[in-house]
Amino acid sequence: MKMQRITLHDIATLAGVTKMTVSRYLRTPEKVKAETAEHIAKVIAEVGYQPDADNSAMIGNTLPRIGVLIPSFHNQIFADLLAGVESVTRVQGYQTLVVNYDYDRQREEEKIATVLAFNIKALLLTESVHTVRAEKYLKAAGIPIAEVMGLTQTPGRISVGFNNHRAGLDMTNMLLASGKKHIIYFGSMSDTRDEQRYAGYCEAMTAAGLPAGRIAPNKISSVSIGTGMMTLARQIYPNMDGILCTNDDLAVGVLQECRAAGILVPDQMAIAGFHGLEIGQVTTPQLASVVTPRFEMGKVATEILIKKIHQQPTIEQVDLHYRLSMGATI
Repeated sequence: MKMQRITLHDIATLAGVTKMTVSRYLRTPEKVKAETAEHIAKVIAEVGYQPDADNSAMIGNTLPRIGVLIPSFHNQIFADLLAGVESVTRVQGYQTLVVNYDYDRQREEEKIATVLAFNIKALLLTESVHTVRAEKYLKAAGIPIAEVMGLTQTPGRISVGFNNHRAGLDMTNMLLASGKKHIIYFGSMSDTRDEQRYAGYCEAMTAAGLPAGRIAPNKISSVSIGTGMMTLARQIYPNMDGILCTNDDLAVGVLQECRAAGILVPDQMAIAGFHGLEIGQVTTPQLASVVTPRFEMGKVATEILIKKIHQQPTIEQVDLHYRLSMGATI
């Protein structure tokens, strides 16, 4: 028995709006109130509705789109990632639809539903752990999906990134090799990647027979947050002689606080950051950091997605690795 095709009328009934509103949302979503648009998007994602490809009123004459979800517009890491994405989409004839979810897993779920309703051809995610409902949306989407910034083994999903656990382990070992013993980990949002780096740090400290310590504010990293964390850590861990930060912004704040307090770096305090951002490379002394390939991750993942869209053979798991820079703070 042939299944009945879901219509605009069905979507409108389920969403509690008019058919005209659903039609407007599919043509020009920016003209529909945000709350209504999100509700319609959820219904569309749940029932797996796909606009009629032959109906130009539904999909318009726009270029094909690739959706991108990032956790913050205020972090240079994701600006570099997006630059890599758009270095490919620009020349391949695709538009990039970028949405921010503020490190909120529930908000990510809502944004996934919203983006999928835009008839995108592929989706790039910067997180690998999602809500149950978000996973339902993703599995029902029927489009290529990539997860970047880490390495995952999710069946049917593209993964492009590096080993965050190993990076945390390696940088902690570099701090230990410099002679430091009381090394503390400075986290930020305690997201999956942050937790993986912390686990690597803990493994290195345990192997060295040394106690681990952590400051985790659950806030988006910034220089000022790093300064405040350093002030707190000096009270909690008075013997601290080394710090591994999950982001260079935090590490620069730590470095500034050391200067203000007259703490010699690296003699009295070794400092390492993460990502090799420009802000850490222009400080004096130059910041030690785990240098990560953000631009390359965006570029390679998008190239693979487009090959998948065109059903061309391609690899799906890519480890782009990282490198350690000692700078002058270790």
